[in-house]
Amino acid sequence: LMRDRTSIVIAHRLSTIRSADKILVLHRGQLREEGRHEELLARDGIYARLHQLQYNEALT
Repeated sequence: LMRDRTSIVIAHRLSTIRSADKILVLHRGQLREEGRHEELLARDGIYARLHQLQYNEALT
């Protein structure tokens, strides 16, 4: 559905946006992080913390 198109996706499940070319992380109305999934995980910032929380919840 989104292949070869520009799409804006607002997602609560990070698996929905994992393969996106660019992920923007908004926190309290401000752009805080930008990058691909792997880059954002490596930065160990907000996105990485959200990913860890979501992943840990899925395991329990």
